[in-house]
Amino acid sequence: MTWRGKNRTLQILASAEKGRYGVLAAIVYNVEHITAFVRAAENRRSPLILQLFPSSLEQTPPLIHAAAAAARSASVPVSVHLDHAQDSEQIQYVADNLPFDSIMVDMSHYEKEENLAKTRALREYCHGRGIAVEAETGYIEGGEDGIVGTGDLEGILTTSEDVEQFLDAGVDLLAPSVGNLHGDYGPRGPQLDMNQSVAEREAWVFRTDSCRLHQVGRALNGRARLVLHGTNDFPPELCRACVAVGVTKFNVNKLVLDPWHEHLRRNVNKPLTQLMGEGIEVLTREMEKWMDVVGSSGMADTAGAPATP
Repeated sequence: MTWRGKNRTLQILASAEKGRYGVLAAIVYNVEHITAFVRAAENRRSPLILQLFPSSLEQTPPLIHAAAAAARSASVPVSVHLDHAQDSEQIQYVADNLPFDSIMVDMSHYEKEENLAKTRALREYCHGRGIAVEAETGYIEGGEDGIVGTGDLEGILTTSEDVEQFLDAGVDLLAPSVGNLHGDYGPRGPQLDMNQSVAEREAWVFRTDSCRLHQVGRALNGRARLVLHGTNDFPPELCRACVAVGVTKFNVNKLVLDPWHEHLRRNVNKPLTQLMGEGIEVLTREMEKWMDVVGSSGMADTAGAPATP
């Protein structure tokens, strides 16, 4: 079996594409998050991707190994992904030394040709070590924790030509720019490039012939998995619509973490262990809800075998 057949992220997302459901790729900041997310996955019999930002390499390096241990011991398929890795030397170090199944090689803060060249070189390095690679086309505006944003670059939507160029660079997962934002959307909410009428937007109905996300999925044509970033403020109907047009890896951060944050704020005076335990329960229930929304609940048995503890 080749490394691709053994790679957890690729197994999980290939099954999702075949089964036409999405998989939550959730950012973790602490062990409580890991505990809640894996518990939700096991409760719902859902595959899961645990994501960490590069800041964890400096701030909380044991968290990386905790996520990997949780993935190995889970009774459902779980992989570990490094999100928005933007430093070439750091990416090579991670590929050589740390237990990630996949890395987002995020060179989107460079102009397109340099983005492609750096992505290709780092993809070759990661593939040589059995690690799948995600890349971002265009410029998804906004920023996230510790990530270099593209605020000085004009937001550019992904085209079919972009898709072919990144496929030629050999990436396994592709995150397009379709009007999505890193961070919060503001009062108007998400405004994806869907070419909808007012009535269609209110009902979250996509015109598949002119929906940019669907066009990107068709251009990929099974040659790489479709990823969606910037899901803060998404209603369930929009999540389902995105999955329906081909999204398999559904990145989430505040979408699932906000109720946990709110619980901490409201209960800050409780004993610490009680606060932690209740927070895990709140976050577990929230994750279960969104696993139902994207359709991954009950799909663990189709998503590749979990590791033997």
